[in-house]
Amino acid sequence: MIYNEDFFEIENLVNELSDELLSSQLVSEYVSVYLEMDQNKEVDTILVDFLKAKEAFELIEPYGKYAPDFKEKRRNVRQHKRILDTNELVSNFKFKETSLQNMLDYVTFDIAKSISEDIKIDAGNPFFEFAKRGCGGSCHVS
Repeated sequence: MIYNEDFFEIENLVNELSDELLSSQLVSEYVSVYLEMDQNKEVDTILVDFLKAKEAFELIEPYGKYAPDFKEKRRNVRQHKRILDTNELVSNFKFKETSLQNMLDYVTFDIAKSISEDIKIDAGNPFFEFAKRGCGGSCHVS
C-alpha cells in the first residue's frame, strides 16, 4: 500500500465520520439505554434465570425427545426468553440497537455507492432491501 496525501485525507475523513457518529443522538441514546439496562438488578436476575434454563436445556438437547424432561426444559427456556424479551428495558435496548445498526448500514451503503454503483453490500439485515446482495446470479451467465 502506498501512503500518500490521498490516504491521509481519507483517514482524516474517516476519523471525522467516526467522531460525528459517536456524538450523534442515536449513539448517545443507545449507550444510555444500554447502561440503564446493564445496571438494572431485575434485568440481571431475569438474564441469569434465562441463562440457567438455556444451559440446562443445552445439556439434554442432543438427545432430543428421548431425554427426560425435554419438552419441559425447552418450554422453560422459551418462557424465560419471553420474560427477558418483554422486559421494558431490554426491549427498549433492542429497539435502540436495531436503530443504530440500521443507521450504520445506511452509512455503509452510502459510502460504497459513492465509490461505485457496482459494489455489493451485505448489510446482514433481511429488511435492508435497497442494497444489492451478492451477484444476483448475473455474474454466472456466459
